[in-house]
Amino acid sequence: MSTPYARDLLNPYSLIPLDDHLLDHAVEAAEHSPRRRHIVRLHEHGEAVQRMFNAIEPESYMRPHRHADKPETLVAMRGSLLVARFADDGTPIEGVVVSATGPVRGVEIPPGAWHGIVCLQPGTVVFEVTRGPYDPATHKELAGWAPPEEDSEAGLAYIAFLRARFESILPRLAALDQIQAEEDELC
Repeated sequence: MSTPYARDLLNPYSLIPLDDHLLDHAVEAAEHSPRRRHIVRLHEHGEAVQRMFNAIEPESYMRPHRHADKPETLVAMRGSLLVARFADDGTPIEGVVVSATGPVRGVEIPPGAWHGIVCLQPGTVVFEVTRGPYDPATHKELAGWAPPEEDSEAGLAYIAFLRARFESILPRLAALDQIQAEEDELC
């Protein structure tokens, strides 16, 4: 699920560089994870502010959810993702492409908003911040109208559905996907 950042225990005040080495570590762990994502926590679960890097690969399905009383901020450090907002019945009603190269580099998700994330590029890493402390029993409410994460086939179909629904805001990425598919056929 997640790993804590390995702090210098001899010097608790040492600075933590948020560098390529840290991002590379997160991406490598996501690539080898069955869920195709990995979190590197900068916080302990009991802290008031939760800070983490979430490395996500395109075939990672994250079930839409909401946080009843916590805003969530996502900032792209590498790659890009689609953040979708849903109505209470599961209808996708808004989408924002967040990319490390802009023009939108981050998004704030208000408390109570149903949302989901679709990774658009390999090696995507987002920096997430939300209020703590972390309690797995109350952290998030999973959407009953979306497939469970354990159903990988339904999850991949749901990713395709969201990409198609928001295709109009993904034209450049859709073109890159086509170029990649053509290159794969040639190789």
